[in-house]
Amino acid sequence: MRVRPARVRRSLALAGTALAAALALAACGGEEKRPVPAGTAAQPPLAPLPKVKPAEVRPLVGRWVGTAEDYFEFKADGTGVWVKDGKTLWKGLAIPEGGDRFRFSWQGGDPKTASYWGVSLTGGGKLVFAGTNQTYTKAKA
Repeated sequence: MRVRPARVRRSLALAGTALAAALALAACGGEEKRPVPAGTAAQPPLAPLPKVKPAEVRPLVGRWVGTAEDYFEFKADGTGVWVKDGKTLWKGLAIPEGGDRFRFSWQGGDPKTASYWGVSLTGGGKLVFAGTNQTYTKAKA
């Protein structure tokens, strides 16, 4: 029996581990991913949309322009859109969370929790979208 140097044994062990990991990952992969139904542990149920008062969203109303040629636009009833290159990326309701923070409705419901899917207003007419941490400036009316 021939004894291999430690360096060769380590290389073979690492190669074997990598092969085993690749096979395990391949075994997990080939099936079609299905959306997780609302109400499961992976996606909590969405609450009904709350009534938004115009006074709660007044500071948010208007168009907010970003540097990536995209913008958010909000109306007095809290409805809004996020548009880039003429395509609507999001359309829904800005739900006040208190202070200058707003979470966005999702798929017609209220996620009821703060998330990256919302905005906060900062001083000087700036809006920060939590999803990208990008800053938007309020456009002149």
